[in-house]
Formats: sequence, structure tokens, C-alpha cells
Amino acid sequence: MPIRVEIYTAGGVATGVVARTGPLREALDGAGDLLIERSRWLPLDGSGERPGGDITLATDDLLLVASDEAEGGPVHAQWHTIEVDAGPYRVIGEMPTMPGFDPGRALARPTGEFVFLRDARIRLIDRDDAGEAGADRLLVNRYTVDRVAADMMLGFFFPGAEMVLTGAAAEEATHPKPVPATGATPIAPPA
Repeated sequence: MPIRVEIYTAGGVATGVVARTGPLREALDGAGDLLIERSRWLPLDGSGERPGGDITLATDDLLLVASDEAEGGPVHAQWHTIEVDAGPYRVIGEMPTMPGFDPGRALARPTGEFVFLRDARIRLIDRDDAGEAGADRLLVNRYTVDRVAADMMLGFFFPGAEMVLTGAAAEEATHPKPVPATGATPIAPPA
């Protein structure tokens, strides 16, 4: 069954359908190119929307991918508000982690090129007049992210991105908790 998509690139937004069965994320991670059928192209330069017919985009050029796919993410996840800058776009959404997840101690590292967010809001950086788009489900190309603001360190998820800690994590980083005393008597040096 075809999947309706909005593809955000550095030069604009393509809309259309991807004809495939199975999850879109698998198509993105397993392909060098993505065929978008019955597409329309909205360039960021303001020159106006154009019909594009069928277009092929390299998956490395895809910054954000929104779809009408029913996949909603993990069932027992904890959701963290995250803000990412990818190319000309700023995205605010929620990223899932499993309960008790500690990115600094996790043995499992993220796989695949795209990170899932839900309830995302997308806008152009420094262009508040351009409005905002919404996506219930959004895939973010983790290798194109320039900046991440979140309540935990996500360097493994977004390699090369500037990390900004928010909330309690930012407070902990600027004002670390003192290490409690053990109550043990220090050993005197030998005389």
C-alpha cells in the first residue's frame, strides 16, 4: 500500500507517495535512493509550488521524513522532548527511550540512519513568518543534525551535532551534586 510522505531537504519540501509494503524506515535505511511518485515540490526560495511527477532523491539528502504510516513507536517507551536543527529546519518533538535508559551506560547503540520522533513541529530556523508544519510521526536523518537540545546526552544518536542539555540534566551539569561522605575515618600517613 502506498505511503504518503513529506520529504524535507535543504532546498525544499517534496510531497507524494512511496509505493512499498512494509515500514518506511526500512525503505530509507536499506536504499540509496527513494522514489517519490505523484510528487509536488515546494522550494524554500519562495518561487512557488511545482508539480514534479516522479522524482528520485538520495536518502543522504533527506533531512526529515513525515508520513501517514501507522507505526507509532515503541509501546512501553518514556518520551523525552527534544529539539533538533537539521539544515534550515528546527524540529521540536518527542523521542522514545526504554524505561531506565541511560545513554552513557547503554550497551546498545542506535542503528539505522533515521531516528523516530512523535508529535513533531517543524519550522524554518530564523523564519518565524514562514509558519509551522506538524507531523504525528517524523523520521530524522541523524547524520544531518547540527544541534540537539534534550534532557539527556544524545551524542551516540546524533554524531557530530552540538549537544545542549535542558531541564534537570542542565542543572546537574552546571551544579553537580556533592558526593556524600562515607563516614569513614581517614587513615593517617605513616610516621
